[in-house]
Amino acid sequence: MTEKMAGKITLRELAERIGARLEGGMAETNILGMAPLESAKAGDVTFLTSRKYAEQARATTASAVICTEEFTGLPKEGTAALRCKNPDLARAKALNIFFPPHKYQAGIHTTAVIDASAKIGKNAHIGPYVVIGANVVLGDDCVVLAHVVIYAGSKTGNRFFAHAHAVVRENCMIGDDVELQNGVVLGANGFGFAKDTETGRWHRIQQTGQVIIGNNVEIHANSCIDRASMQETRIADGARIDNLVHVGHGSTVGENSLLCAQVGLAGSTEIGKNVVLAGQVGVAGHCRVGDDVQVVAQSGIPGDVEDGRIVSGSPIMDFKVWKRSTAIFPKLPEMARAIRLLEKGPEKP
Repeated sequence: MTEKMAGKITLRELAERIGARLEGGMAETNILGMAPLESAKAGDVTFLTSRKYAEQARATTASAVICTEEFTGLPKEGTAALRCKNPDLARAKALNIFFPPHKYQAGIHTTAVIDASAKIGKNAHIGPYVVIGANVVLGDDCVVLAHVVIYAGSKTGNRFFAHAHAVVRENCMIGDDVELQNGVVLGANGFGFAKDTETGRWHRIQQTGQVIIGNNVEIHANSCIDRASMQETRIADGARIDNLVHVGHGSTVGENSLLCAQVGLAGSTEIGKNVVLAGQVGVAGHCRVGDDVQVVAQSGIPGDVEDGRIVSGSPIMDFKVWKRSTAIFPKLPEMARAIRLLEKGPEKP
């Protein structure tokens, strides 16, 4: 269903704001909303980010389609093309135009509990039942929604945004433009124990380090970033962490890396820059995944991975080798039978 933005925007203005080249259509046509291909109609802008839906794009009655420079079949009568190198990025910009995020008014709810030593920046929105501990520092223009708890000594930069029930443990350091989705826990104790071999009991290793989050980082729902036993657990600028991700104590995640749902990093793992770990990838502790590495979903990483590799499997192997191997797996019983027959040799008369 198409939702309408407040006011209108012309095709020409939309093209300028999303960095697209307008081809066809009337530049002053009013665009009233944004919708997916299957429901878009006149007055809407829609988008094509996969060739799988090319025929739908050619048949749409929408006023404009965001697409690549190479896409054929548009423009046509009534439908313009908004051509760009990166339709995904243009779509993201358009969504922000048509569906702007909710604005929270500055103010502190009467039920919030804020220690007298805490310092709250300008224009902060502090929601119901928020708890802010001693010596906490919040930057300007922060939004802290209901039931968020920020432990003593933690500091955030400007425009920090914490959704309901996020928890920031003691002495965490958070940069500018960081967003925590619901249920995120920063700085819980790392999973460190020493075994008493005489009694068989486990004894906790005190976790004395910090969690440090860079600028422009998003951490999604119910993910946990553990504090280090000593030193730091660090998430660098621009990183994106999906739901249900665990970053073990003392680990680092490099700039602009992407950790998809249910990724698990054991302690002291080093993830380089521009890395993509797809869903349910597991990384053993004390190893390094190099810059620009891509790891296919459900892979297991037992050791270091060199820069720039694309890997898959458990344990991992080169992606091309993995694809050939998976094609062979179903044939293994038949191949084993053939080998046994060869080993047995020809039957004697």
